[in-house]
Amino acid sequence: MKMLAVKRLLSTVVQACPLLSIKPTRGLVDEKLQIVVRNLRPKQAVTLHSVHQSEDKDFWEAFGHYVSDDNGTVTVAKDASLSGTYVGVEAMGLMWSLRPVPGSRTGLRFLKKDVLSPLVFHISMYDGHVSQGFTQHTPLESLVIERWYMAPGVQRIDIRERGVRGTLFIPPGPGPFPGVLDMWGGGGGLVEYRAALLATHGFASMALEYLTSGEFKKLKVDVNYFEMAYQILQNHPMVRRDRLALCGLSLGSYVTLFMVATSKIIQPQCCVCISGSHVPPVKTSFYEILLDMKKRLEKHRRENIQELIWRDVMLPIPAELCFKADVGQITCPVLLMVGGDDQSWPTLESAEDMEQIMEKAGNRHLLQVHIYPGAGHLIEPPYSPHHRATNFSLQGSKDKVLMLWGGQAKPHADAQEDSWEKTVAFLQQQLYHATPQVKL
Repeated sequence: MKMLAVKRLLSTVVQACPLLSIKPTRGLVDEKLQIVVRNLRPKQAVTLHSVHQSEDKDFWEAFGHYVSDDNGTVTVAKDASLSGTYVGVEAMGLMWSLRPVPGSRTGLRFLKKDVLSPLVFHISMYDGHVSQGFTQHTPLESLVIERWYMAPGVQRIDIRERGVRGTLFIPPGPGPFPGVLDMWGGGGGLVEYRAALLATHGFASMALEYLTSGEFKKLKVDVNYFEMAYQILQNHPMVRRDRLALCGLSLGSYVTLFMVATSKIIQPQCCVCISGSHVPPVKTSFYEILLDMKKRLEKHRRENIQELIWRDVMLPIPAELCFKADVGQITCPVLLMVGGDDQSWPTLESAEDMEQIMEKAGNRHLLQVHIYPGAGHLIEPPYSPHHRATNFSLQGSKDKVLMLWGGQAKPHADAQEDSWEKTVAFLQQQLYHATPQVKL
C-alpha cells in the first residue's frame, strides 16, 4: 500500500511539472513557432525568454510576461504578453523583438554571415514576471531551437568568374529553376542570407558582391559588372534563362531600377525593389556615386545628436529624367516595398515620382507599391529584429556613423512578415506561372 501511495505521489509531481513545448525545434527563419506552456497553476505568472549569441559573440534577448489560463496553459499564438520586449498576441515576439542585452556595445546589427550554420536560440520559462538579471534566475525549463536560412538539399556555390564575385544557391531537386540576382546596399560585402532563403523557396538565387571595403579603389563597379553577373546566372545549367528576376535593397534597388530601364542585356521577367529609389545622389558611375555619398556626409540632419539621417542627401527629387533612372522605360512587373518611416532613403517621395513617370509613360500597370506606415529602411526577411539605428561605414571610408534607419519595432515586424510573403508570392507568380515575355 505504501508503494502504491508513493507511485501516486510521484505521478502527481510529474504531472505538475511545467512543460514547455516548441515546434519546430529545427526549422526555417520564416517559419512560425508554436510555443505552448502546460501544467502551470491556474493564473500563474510566467516569463518566456529568448537569448541568442551572435557570430560576433554579442548576446541578444527578448521576453514576454504571461499569465496562464484556468487550465494552467499559455499558448503564445493566442495569449497576450502583458509586458516585456513585446506586448499583445505575438506568436513570433520572441524573435522579432530581440535586442542587445543591457550593457552591450552600441549600434549593433543582427546579422547572419555563415548560412551553413543555424541561428541558435535558448528559450526559457521563468516563474513570475522577470525583466532583468535572467542569468541569476533558475528557469522552470529551457529548450534549444535552431533557425535556418538554408533548407536541407540547398547547394551553395562560390562564384568567382570574369571578375564577378558572389554566391549561388541552388534549390534541392532536378531543376532547372527560375533565377534571382540578389543585391544589397551601400554597406557592401557579400550578404547571403536572403538569397539562401529564396533558394529554399525554389529560386536559384545569386547573392552578388559589388562593393568590397578592402578593394574599393580597385573595384570597377559599372554597368558591365552587373550585366556580366546577370549573364553568369542566366547561363548556369541549373537556371532557366527565360525566368530571371532582380531583387535589390537600398542601393541595390537603384541598381535594379537603372539596369532594367537601360540595359539591353538585363531583361528580367520581374524585379523586387526594397527601400530604394530611382534617384542616385549623382548622375555618374556606381563607383563615383559611392565617392560622392562620402562627400555628402555633411548634408544631413541628426536626431538625438548622434544619429545620422541620410534621406536628405537625395532630396528634393529632381524633375529632370537625366538625373534619375527613367522607369518609364521598364517593361517588366516591379514590386516596390516602402517603409513609411524610412530615414535613410527618400523612398516615399521616390515611389510617388516613379508612379507619375510610369503613368505618363503608359507602364504604370507594371508597378505594385506597398507602403508600410511605421516601418523603417531595413526591411529584411520576417522575424528579424528591428534596428532603428546601427553603426554604419560607407564602403571606402574609415569613418563610422550611427545611421538612423527609422521605424518602430511592431509595425516594422509586421512589414517584414507581409513584404516577405508578398515577395515570394510575386516571384512565384512571375517566374513559375506567368508566360515568359518575348524579348525583341
